[in-house]
Amino acid sequence: MRSMNRTMTAAGGVLLAAMLGTTSTMTATAAPAAPAAPHRTAAADCRPLAEASTQARAVVDAACSQLGVPYSWGGGSIHGPTYGKDYPGGGPGSHDSQVKGFDCSHLVQYAAWQGAGILLPEGSWNQAQWQGATARFGRGQGTAPLQPGDLVFWAKNPGNLGTVHHIAVYLGGGKMVEARESGTRVMVSTVRLNAEYAGAIRITGGGGQPAPGTKRYVTWGTGVNLRAQPSTRAEVKARLNGPTPVDVQCQKHAEPVEAEGHRNDAWSYLPAYGAWISNIFIDDPKAWLDVPTCDF
Repeated sequence: MRSMNRTMTAAGGVLLAAMLGTTSTMTATAAPAAPAAPHRTAAADCRPLAEASTQARAVVDAACSQLGVPYSWGGGSIHGPTYGKDYPGGGPGSHDSQVKGFDCSHLVQYAAWQGAGILLPEGSWNQAQWQGATARFGRGQGTAPLQPGDLVFWAKNPGNLGTVHHIAVYLGGGKMVEARESGTRVMVSTVRLNAEYAGAIRITGGGGQPAPGTKRYVTWGTGVNLRAQPSTRAEVKARLNGPTPVDVQCQKHAEPVEAEGHRNDAWSYLPAYGAWISNIFIDDPKAWLDVPTCDF
């Protein structure tokens, strides 16, 4: 879910979309009272337990940085814990809208993005079927071929990845870090090689790292126009059909964009496209990003 310091009303989002030639849907909800601070487990309990690439280690480290954060059904984003949703089946998750934390797939999504700039889809079943995987491992192989940073998952029908219901980050040595279920916290566990274990995928090793001199962000919305100049009147050079990783070189103050009393004149340059994007459509808590100011 998009988390920004420039939240707008739904009406404001419609007006802004019209100005920039985009279509998007935005919602806003009031945050419940924050839960008690989580108990943190020693960081040494969560780390790569075998040799791994720098990229894979970064994924593990990102997941381990959330050790002790509460499980919250539907909670979490690429930026960190969020309030979840009340689990419709009741039980310990019936009040997860009041718990700030992660569910299993959002912890994995956070680790992949923060650790390696890899944008995984929503939902454990979609992540298990992700087309960007660099290797796949079947349930019969167990953990023998796995490396730290791989994603392990479980399904109601292990032969059908569309039924995957749980996913975690492998640490090595038969261990994993997971957001397991409501009422628990992000923890280190032994990989459960039970009847529902469905296999694993490797998400690292495929390249795609941010280009030198850039920082990777992700966009939000659909039909987002990239412009030849930092202006809504400039030529459209490309259009992003959905959330997309983009490598930002620098930013500058240019044409202000206004909607429902909100104003932002920041635009970012994307060298891969040779184009500019309004920072309004960069999914980051900051309106002015952590990149240099453009000198052109």
